[in-house]
Amino acid sequence: MSQPLLSIIIPTHNRPHLVNYAVKSALEQTMEDLEVIVVDDASTQPIDLPSHPKLRIIRLSQPHGGAGTRNVGLEAAFGRWVTFLDDDDRLLPQMAEVSLEGLSQTSLPAPVAVISGIETVNSQGEILSQRLPPPVRLRGAHFFLEELEPGKSYNTKQTLVVEREVLQKIGGWDNDMRSRVHSELFLRLNPACSIIGLPIVTYHLYNHEGLRVSRNPMLRQESFLRLVHKHQALFHAHRQMFAKFVYEHARKCYELGLNREAFYNLCWAMQIDPLHIFPLVSARFYPAKIKLF
Repeated sequence: MSQPLLSIIIPTHNRPHLVNYAVKSALEQTMEDLEVIVVDDASTQPIDLPSHPKLRIIRLSQPHGGAGTRNVGLEAAFGRWVTFLDDDDRLLPQMAEVSLEGLSQTSLPAPVAVISGIETVNSQGEILSQRLPPPVRLRGAHFFLEELEPGKSYNTKQTLVVEREVLQKIGGWDNDMRSRVHSELFLRLNPACSIIGLPIVTYHLYNHEGLRVSRNPMLRQESFLRLVHKHQALFHAHRQMFAKFVYEHARKCYELGLNREAFYNLCWAMQIDPLHIFPLVSARFYPAKIKLF
C-alpha cells in the first residue's frame, strides 16, 4: 500500500456484530487518501471482514489490552496522520475530511492536533446527547486540567487526529492503563502539541448494553488512581480542576453502585478544594432556590 495521508486504527475484541459497522464507517469517508487498520486483540473467533484495498487486519495471538492494541496499530500505520475508532462506535462520513481541513487552516505553529464533536446515539439511531470540544489548548497546556469554556466538553477525546510521529515521540498509549487511556494520553500530548477543537460533530458514540471498559466499576477506580498517581504533580498544580475531576469521578462511582468508592472520592475532592466542591454538592442535593450562604 502506498503511503496514505491518514490511518484510521480500530482496536477490537470479541465484537464481531459491532466492528463491521465501525469499519464500514471508516471506509465510507468522503476523503479517499486513507487506510483502515483493524487490530484484533486475540478475539475468541478471528474477525471476518470483507476484503477491501484500503483495509488491513492484524490478528494478535495474545491479548494486549486497549492501549497495547492501539499501539500495535500505531506502529503498523503508514499515514502521516492517525486517528482511533472504538469498535462499537462510528465515524460520520466527513470526519477525516473536516479534521484535516481544520488542521490545514490553522495558523498555529506545528505540531497541532485536532478534535471535534461527539453525539451519543441509541440502537435506533436517535441522538441522546451532544458534546463539543473547547476551541483550542495551546502547546504547553494540560488539556482537561485547564478551565473549561461554557457549553464545551472535554469528553470528545475519541475524535483525536494527530501526526503519527508526534504520538510516537511521546511514547504512544500507556500500556499499563486499562481505562482512562484517553485522559492519560492527553496529559502527555498537550504539553508537546497544540490541540484545536472544531465545533462540528464527526463521531457517533453508540450507547448499547454490551460490555464496555468504561462501565467496569472496579477497573475505572483502579485506572483513575493510577492516572492521578502518574501525573500527581500536574493535578496538584491545577487544584480546582483536580478537585472537580475527583468529584465527577465520585459521581460516576455512585451511579455505578460503588458507594464506598463514591464516598471516598467525594471526601478526597472536598479535601483538595472545599470552597469549590461544597457548592457543587449543595446544588446537587438541595433545591436550587435555597440559599446556603
